[in-house]
Amino acid sequence: MKRIVLLGAGLSSTNLIKYLLDHSEIHNWHLAIGDLDTATALRKVKGHPRASVFQFNIFDDNLLKTTVAGADVVISFLPAAFHPRVAAACLEARVNMVTASYVSKEMKLMADDIRAAGLLFLNELGVDPGIDHMSAMQVIDRIRAMGGKMVSFKSNTGGLIAQEYDNNPWHYKFTWNPRNVVLAGQGVSQFIRNGKYKCIPYHKLFDRLLYTTVLDYGEFEIYPNRDSLKYRETYNLQGIPTMFRGTMRRPGYCEAWNVFVQLGATDDTYTLEDSMNMSYRDFINVFLRYDPEKPVEQKLCEYLDLDPDGEIMQKLTWLGVFENRKVGMPNATPAQILQKLLEEKWALEPGDKDMLVMQHEFIYELGGEEKKITSSMAIIGKDQEETAMSITVGTPVAIAVKLLLTGKLNLTGVHTPVIPELYNPILEELKTFGIRFVEES
Repeated sequence: MKRIVLLGAGLSSTNLIKYLLDHSEIHNWHLAIGDLDTATALRKVKGHPRASVFQFNIFDDNLLKTTVAGADVVISFLPAAFHPRVAAACLEARVNMVTASYVSKEMKLMADDIRAAGLLFLNELGVDPGIDHMSAMQVIDRIRAMGGKMVSFKSNTGGLIAQEYDNNPWHYKFTWNPRNVVLAGQGVSQFIRNGKYKCIPYHKLFDRLLYTTVLDYGEFEIYPNRDSLKYRETYNLQGIPTMFRGTMRRPGYCEAWNVFVQLGATDDTYTLEDSMNMSYRDFINVFLRYDPEKPVEQKLCEYLDLDPDGEIMQKLTWLGVFENRKVGMPNATPAQILQKLLEEKWALEPGDKDMLVMQHEFIYELGGEEKKITSSMAIIGKDQEETAMSITVGTPVAIAVKLLLTGKLNLTGVHTPVIPELYNPILEELKTFGIRFVEES
């Protein structure tokens, strides 16, 4: 019997666990799941005879070593910062490893040792990164095989609420880690367009938008997603004149979110004194001019040139930022206070379903002509357990684990799914789960 160890049983693990257990009998697998919250893991395995659950703490080095020892593969669904600890333990124990996250700097430094040990460490196998890589490389390699030359590549992804359940003025609900949403885009976003390098600082990020439509799912706005330039190496597109990756939201979201960016309400680098007794109205007032004669709403509108009766103020009022309700968080950063409020207002309601959308645009030259392919995918979640995010993150990871354990991958070292040996079989099986791309030329 082959032993699979999964570390972390959070939101994105539901479909991973389901897939592995559904295939455990035919392949003679046992799935051991470690998490701080064993109750959540137990709920997900539903008493399956080929699953076990144990309490796991990543900071317990001895526990990590004994957990990894004897496994055939370790899947880390822990926060990305902990992957290097798991990787080091796997290398020492000579055990293969799989994650959905970006390849860490620490893992890159281990790459030669991993290859020398005959091990395979697979990364970036979720949705973004993951399905984005696979679906893009499949088309790029096809264009190259025809003799085409890529001149532009744009790729955009968004995790959103499905249209039928879109019932708030922001047209957004949390479908993944709220903290990542609050801190999204911080730093400088870089891309290249028609041979010209572009850098957008955080305070201008939500001003510089693109727009698109995706299949029959309506319109979306797009803001740049940090460093697009590094993907030239990922996709072997060095020298391409245009390279852009973005995040999709419904129209109107970015303009309203920009209010928090301009205020400084997304800052996570310092704490606010007396945040425990501060109201949300006080919280907004912290960032505005001292003028006790004017209400907070008026000061905000004057500061950011907002229409008092406009959609942005309606969104903010609905969110509750002008309420005298206490924050109730001691020593909180601005970002933490904002996140607490958003988690109350943007939470999925019973019966809600989420949606994930992805779209690539390939422009290439072939036979003296410029051609374009638009490749789009959208998937709706089944419920609040089998969400679109869980399906698209967990399923490709599970398929990759199956390929590894059944001897279908003749690979060693550190890899991402940008090679045919990985992306072809994974994309083909993903179609059976409704994850398929529609191409328009």
